[in-house]
Amino acid sequence: MTDLEIAQSAEIQPIQEIAAELGISSDSLEPYGRYKAKIPLDLIDEEKQKQAKLILVTAITPTKAGEGKTTVTVGLTDGLNQIGKKACAVLREPSLGPVFGMKGGAAGGGWSQVVPMEEINLHFTGDFSAIEKANNLLSSLIDHNMQSRSRTLGIDPRRIAWKRVMDMGDRALRDVVLGLGGRTGGMPRQGGFDITAASEVMAIFCLSESLADLKSRLAKIVVGQSMNKEAVTAEQLNSVGAMAALLKEAIQPNLVQTLEGNPAIIHGGPFANIAQGTNTVLATKAGLSLCDYVVTEAGFGADLGGQKFLHIKCAASGLQPDAAVVVATVRALKHHGGAKRDELTNPNADLVEKGFPNLQKHLENMALFGIPAVVAINRFGTDSDAEIEKIKSLCAQIGVKAEESRAFLEGGKGAADLAKIVAETADKREATLNQIYEPDAPIVEKVSCIAKKVYGAGGVKLAPDARQDLKDIERMGLDRLNVCMAKTQYSLSDNPALLGRPEGFNISITSFEIAAGAGFIVPICGHIMRMPGLPKVPNAERIDIDDDGKISGLS
Repeated sequence: MTDLEIAQSAEIQPIQEIAAELGISSDSLEPYGRYKAKIPLDLIDEEKQKQAKLILVTAITPTKAGEGKTTVTVGLTDGLNQIGKKACAVLREPSLGPVFGMKGGAAGGGWSQVVPMEEINLHFTGDFSAIEKANNLLSSLIDHNMQSRSRTLGIDPRRIAWKRVMDMGDRALRDVVLGLGGRTGGMPRQGGFDITAASEVMAIFCLSESLADLKSRLAKIVVGQSMNKEAVTAEQLNSVGAMAALLKEAIQPNLVQTLEGNPAIIHGGPFANIAQGTNTVLATKAGLSLCDYVVTEAGFGADLGGQKFLHIKCAASGLQPDAAVVVATVRALKHHGGAKRDELTNPNADLVEKGFPNLQKHLENMALFGIPAVVAINRFGTDSDAEIEKIKSLCAQIGVKAEESRAFLEGGKGAADLAKIVAETADKREATLNQIYEPDAPIVEKVSCIAKKVYGAGGVKLAPDARQDLKDIERMGLDRLNVCMAKTQYSLSDNPALLGRPEGFNISITSFEIAAGAGFIVPICGHIMRMPGLPKVPNAERIDIDDDGKISGLS
């Protein structure tokens, strides 16, 4: 059975029953159909959060096939409930770009999924649409201000940094020319589109802790510069109230369920290679207020989503994980060990060992932050017992516990052994989160610290454009903000061809982007894209719907 066929065969419980398990009354819910609902922010309880355990799921450097991080997150949640714990999953919302592009879906896989799968992967509760509209309202006001003679802020059209967004991969929109409609069609200028998951509004949405905080962050957005080289903000464009109004419903977390009827909260969805890659602070705090164990994921490897969860989300919210789970697969380790594509399914424990340094580096990164880690081996049917035992043995040699997860094939019971180890690890944690740089350190010092300590780089090189960006940032007084690195997910370096555990390389920063509302500066490493294109054969070509409304082709 495909993932979609498994999801469509499930007996889904009414969302009121899932809410009741969490102690949420029907009167408090805002249902979106029968199987999903918004939960109110007043259920967040700071005291209850202190008693709950937070488990961060991250991964080794991924391959293009994906390593099943969401599958393990959902399976671990079901596994914790199998062993008698009250646990819920807290996840990001899928973006339509990957759904119609490479992935085909991002709600887990096999017997370890969140449902209703089709709705979660498509429009869900409309959060992405609201974020997109809020972003593009600001874009409209920028161009309107330049058109207006009486209310102009003197915006320099050459220095507008704000882009329009849409939740779709469309390479043709990366660079566009706007305002070609003549005298009343706006000022002609160069512009472009980012994907919604890469927008600053998405980043702000995921870091905000209330409507008031949301508005405060939106006000700080720097859209560009004036002719006098002064920062122009969203607050100056009088956009904040309307943008927040568009996000009024979206800011409430979404409640759904796993295939086994356990609660899952899904909210927000920034990418981890070009944004912070974590779900909302509000969703995580809601989960901690309602459950004893919360299993949450951060995108891509521990060098990206994992690091950003700890450096950005935790720093902004006061959250800290009690344990980390680093997901690894046999095929990914063989990939980093030098295996060719057609060799990935051939048993070869030696190649697993050659790729192990990549996993070891990610484990060292968790230790760098003081987070105890467990390795989850997401097992595939082509994996041999010898390969699994090799991973366990190598992990044991460095003092790390490793356990396989069979959640894809067996659901919660296939992750029960992993759940026991993770729960024991989280229950014993007493140390506090380490931050590897001072919050008020200069931007270049922060970038260098992440590059050297987290990536294993020898140094950092700044391109001329990046140096000019830094001067602008310093002039605006934004040079003590946090940093959110934009880097390829396929390597610890900024070169996707450097596999395994490269050392001594330089990280090349081509430019810096300002995300003052989110509270960080974005160093662009190499040539990372913020608007993806479609692959050679996009998954959109496989998706269909029959006369009865049944969808097919989602994976």
